[in-house]
Amino acid sequence: MTASPFEIAHILSEALPYMQRYDDATVVIKYGGHAMGDDTVARAFARDVVLLEQAGVNPVVVHGGGPQIEAMLKKAGVQSQFAGGLRVTDAKTLEIVEMVLAGSINKQMVGYINAAGGKAIGLCGKDGNMVIARKITRKIVDPDSNIEKIVDLGFVGEPDKVDISVLSEILGRDLIPVLAPVASAANGGTFNVNADTFAGAIAGALKAKRFLLLTDVPGVLDKDKKLIEKLSVADVRRLIADGTISGGMIPKVETCLYALEQGVDGVVILDGKVQHAVLLELLTDHGAGTLIHR
Repeated sequence: MTASPFEIAHILSEALPYMQRYDDATVVIKYGGHAMGDDTVARAFARDVVLLEQAGVNPVVVHGGGPQIEAMLKKAGVQSQFAGGLRVTDAKTLEIVEMVLAGSINKQMVGYINAAGGKAIGLCGKDGNMVIARKITRKIVDPDSNIEKIVDLGFVGEPDKVDISVLSEILGRDLIPVLAPVASAANGGTFNVNADTFAGAIAGALKAKRFLLLTDVPGVLDKDKKLIEKLSVADVRRLIADGTISGGMIPKVETCLYALEQGVDGVVILDGKVQHAVLLELLTDHGAGTLIHR
């Protein structure tokens, strides 16, 4: 159903206080690979990002690409393994990961934003030494022996240093940076970085007003599977301890806590498959996920 001119004007008027709140503010948005797989949702997301930029917000988009990487690895006949929730990345896998993340997916997102009337610039963590990463390992428990062992993840890293000089030159100039989570090693090599972790490091370094973590669930759920709309840092730690927050949600909320520690005002975990979730969160009083605040 199409809104009437009066309804459109009313909606814009109601959004004004929120536009003023985020005027010239930096908002980092992590956009997941699962949501990107739906062309209609991806194009709607691109329109929302352009609208934010036109409203005076400085959006920074960080994208993932797990499903797309998996599809390309299968096409290339490369077997992929995971340990501790992270992809084990050998040299051949890294080549494909970088090609997909910093190449096809990044430029597709740039194209969607530009088609919606924006001016997007596709970058990765290697550009301008934006993100220098260090190698990480994971401890896992062997299901047969119940013995904890360290797994070498190959070319998988986590942010060690973030240089925002390139982003500082871009933001505020009607340009929208779109970042792929591929980072440099200190010796000039390349690391594959978890997109959530990468986005949290960027948000923290920019001291963003909001860090939006778009995922495939509505947000943090309680034990009755109902959405928790607001959490403090202490609340999060308590819910992890009692098992309410578990599994794959733990590293997500830990990324959120890190961003808050680095100076981000607030972090929101929300469902990236919901159309206009970003606008619902930023430009209305309803919100669209779980806000974690200091």
